[in-house]
Amino acid sequence: MYREPVLFVLAGAVVAIGALVQGAAGFGLALVAAPLLALVDPVLVPVPLLMVVTVHALLALYREHSDTDWHGVGWALLGRLPGIAIGVLTVATLPPRGFAVVVALSVLVCSLLSVLRWRPRPTIPALVAAGLFSGAAGTATSIGGPPVALLYQDAAGPRVRATLAGYFTAGALLSLAGLAVAGQITGPAVTAGLYLLPFMIAGFVASSPLRRFLDRGRTRPVVVGLAAASALVLLVRALSV
Repeated sequence: MYREPVLFVLAGAVVAIGALVQGAAGFGLALVAAPLLALVDPVLVPVPLLMVVTVHALLALYREHSDTDWHGVGWALLGRLPGIAIGVLTVATLPPRGFAVVVALSVLVCSLLSVLRWRPRPTIPALVAAGLFSGAAGTATSIGGPPVALLYQDAAGPRVRATLAGYFTAGALLSLAGLAVAGQITGPAVTAGLYLLPFMIAGFVASSPLRRFLDRGRTRPVVVGLAAASALVLLVRALSV
């Protein structure tokens, strides 16, 4: 990859755009970057992308740490742990296409209900359930942000971004730990992740003006729209396999 400057710049641009989106809305980096990075060079997923996601989440957490709902992060992570196990079991025993379709349709239905009348709240049962669904979906399909994000759709922009950043930091570190145990973290993968970090940082810095724009009452439609877009991307990807 590194001998092909055009592909390297393309991969970096994709990461920068994803970092811009997530820096403003709270999630979306994996949605934007994962499908395209896999096409550019398979070595870029999952380890390099998880490295980028982890550092982005840490930066976002530092930027707005006082707005983090740590109570919500804790309960969502409690659900995420068994969710990861369910995701691993699903990948091992069920057709991945069918599970991806179920996840996509579930997120689409929740997004549609949010547009119509449903206003979910981050209660303890809802957080645990969202974490469970997020862990399973994220492990099996790489798209795990929407279930938790939808619970905070009515919160202020800083609250959404900081809380998701706390959740993503812990979740990505857990995923990296699992990959390390499985022997999937290799030298080339780490090197690729380090090459992508400057692009991610550029996108994160550029997100500041956009997040201020969204904080003027535009956070909720963007969160719901991104959740629906995540589901559509996953659905198209599953049906095209």
